[in-house]
Amino acid sequence: MFKKLSLLTGSLALAFSAAAQAQTKWDLPSAYPASNFHVENLTTFVKDVDTLSEGKLKITLHNNASLYKAPEIKRAVQGNQAQIGEILLTNFANEDPIYELDGLPFLATGYDASFKLYQAQKPFLEKKLNAHGMTLLYAVAWPPQGVFANKDIKQISDMKGLKWRAYSPVTAKIAELVGAQPVTVQQAELAQALATGVIDSYMSSASTGYDTKTYEYIKKFYDTQAWLPKNAVIVNKKAFEALDPATQEALKKAGAQAEERGWKLSQEKNKWYQEELAKNGMETIKPTVELKEGLSVIGKRMLDDWLKKAGADGQAMIDAYKKQ
Repeated sequence: MFKKLSLLTGSLALAFSAAAQAQTKWDLPSAYPASNFHVENLTTFVKDVDTLSEGKLKITLHNNASLYKAPEIKRAVQGNQAQIGEILLTNFANEDPIYELDGLPFLATGYDASFKLYQAQKPFLEKKLNAHGMTLLYAVAWPPQGVFANKDIKQISDMKGLKWRAYSPVTAKIAELVGAQPVTVQQAELAQALATGVIDSYMSSASTGYDTKTYEYIKKFYDTQAWLPKNAVIVNKKAFEALDPATQEALKKAGAQAEERGWKLSQEKNKWYQEELAKNGMETIKPTVELKEGLSVIGKRMLDDWLKKAGADGQAMIDAYKKQ
């Protein structure tokens, strides 16, 4: 009797030990606060991974740049310090032109156009990340980008001299072309930069304006719908390959669900964000014809410059985009 009980206890202990060993734990850094729709989407994604993998893969989400700052996340995933992470693609435009594509002004200005651009970019993006030991899991667009400023902006020349937040090479280039003064500020530091007068303007989405309470400092949002940059969730290739096949499939399925959900959420929240900005005293302004024309000229110049850098792959992406 006691021998049988002892054997049973030993078997249970081994079973629990095997289950514990089978469970894998990953860290997922994001640069954005819990209120941001990308983080809301990530939160659901993490739960889906847990459910679909039957508890084999546990992902801990570290939001608001609490584990790594935005520019550090890609390198952390590449080096496997974080097994999975969320990055803003345009942050890495200086590394390779492919990361700059969805930040080119007025190339793709609405959600439908932005998704088509993503489909043209995706195979090249997957190839680039794969060559550096990473896998693209999914990507979701931000709402369209506009200009936050207290100044009346009716044409490009009115932007000259603005203390302009630059959070990526693309936004720094725009500052240079319009005659503004670029100041590098990541989203987690944006409110402080506005409060202290380090910057007085920036280009981003209504989402960022709401998350950072920009309405406390700036009262005008020029809805230029210049571009829809994307956040991509990337995975360390070795960490992914170390998962058993069923868990890999669970992760990919959760990623596909997050991508579909995220694009819908971005569109839904864009309207809500603008309504919330209005409730807090911010005016959304339709850009003048002169301002749109001026920005379009800048967009054409940046596209031409980009094509020179991107070469044959760049032209192939633009051709694939235009054929859709």
